[in-house]
Amino acid sequence: MSAENEFKQVECDDEIVAVEQDARPQHSHIQVSPDLPPARPRKAFMMMSVVPLALVLAGGLTLLVRHSQARAVAIETEHNAVPSVVVVHPLAGKPDEELVLPGSLQAFKESPIYARTNGYLMHWYKDIGSQVKKGELLAQLDTPEIDQELKQARATRQQVFSQMELAKISSDRWEKLLKTDSVSAHEVDQFTSGYQQAKANLAAAEANVRRLEELESFKKVYAPFSGVLTRRNVDTGALINAGANGKELFDLAQVDTLRVFTSVPQAYMPQIKVGTKAVITLQEYPGEKFVGVVARTSESIDTVTRTLLTEVDVPNNNGRLLPGSFGMVHFAIDSSVPRLTVPVNALLFRAEGLRVAVVGPDGKVRLRALSVGRDYGTSLEVLSGLDANDRIVINPFDSLDEGQQVNIAQPSSGQQQNQPQAPAQKGNKS
Repeated sequence: MSAENEFKQVECDDEIVAVEQDARPQHSHIQVSPDLPPARPRKAFMMMSVVPLALVLAGGLTLLVRHSQARAVAIETEHNAVPSVVVVHPLAGKPDEELVLPGSLQAFKESPIYARTNGYLMHWYKDIGSQVKKGELLAQLDTPEIDQELKQARATRQQVFSQMELAKISSDRWEKLLKTDSVSAHEVDQFTSGYQQAKANLAAAEANVRRLEELESFKKVYAPFSGVLTRRNVDTGALINAGANGKELFDLAQVDTLRVFTSVPQAYMPQIKVGTKAVITLQEYPGEKFVGVVARTSESIDTVTRTLLTEVDVPNNNGRLLPGSFGMVHFAIDSSVPRLTVPVNALLFRAEGLRVAVVGPDGKVRLRALSVGRDYGTSLEVLSGLDANDRIVINPFDSLDEGQQVNIAQPSSGQQQNQPQAPAQKGNKS
């Protein structure tokens, strides 16, 4: 190695030693300020105790906050689990002085007319709308079979009559012979019995003739009472069978007096008596009133509708009222029944009957049975089962049950506007 290289190697080693000396830590002396006294051991201990206590308090506060939040969430969840409902109060109104109910007009008498014998229709004399009197001829039948049977029965009767005459002559002759002891009593009894049997045969033949004569008389069909023909179901040449199993010939109705049937709610039953006047109005005769009287009632309440079937008889001499028409029956009554109305969307249709849900002071549901009166369309008249201060649920859900806890919600503006008003006019239909 040359001298120059040796020199460079020595220089490099000196640099490495200098770097290692700089990297070593230098021990410097910390100078304590003479103004600050050294910390006491008790104060240091207190400072060390406060820090863990603060951490414990912070952890407890955190747990308390979390517990409070969890309880609030549980309360809100429980509150949301209780269904909310909208309630309204029944509307009160003044008692009516007039009860108006729908009625159906029917003929005082109405009967289908059938033939009493078999045959063919030869001719009919009256058509629908014809006014007929009692006993007037309506139609005539052709009965060839009955005519032939009648002729045969009359001939048989004549034969039986001849046999009876012969039996009578023989019986008289043998009775005379018995007086002279020419014949025995037994032989006389035989001829006498033959005569009695011949008389019975004649009576039977006579009855058969009268039966066929009656059947033949039924070939002419007469009106059983005065009225109007409302239907004709046959025409000339039709085959007619006797009895109700055959074809109906005519329908006859007596319309000089009409029966008007209506159903009176049970609450108004004491006001309806036989002889009570009623007024009938029909839409086709605006402003006109037809006066009638209560003729009879069913004297029993229908268990399904809780109504009393009532019949009002109305004179119809001019024939303006037609059977089968629909009309309104007006009863003048002095009613003391308080009128409450509820919206139809508050009704619950259950198996045990009509119900409404009422919310009590404790927020629990009570299902009330109702007795309803008239139907106003969007509302119903309630006769019993509710009080004006009751809170009834509108639009109740089907699962609403007795004793269920509910929350009362405020109705929306649309629900408030849609609440039905109490009917102010008299004479709303049922």
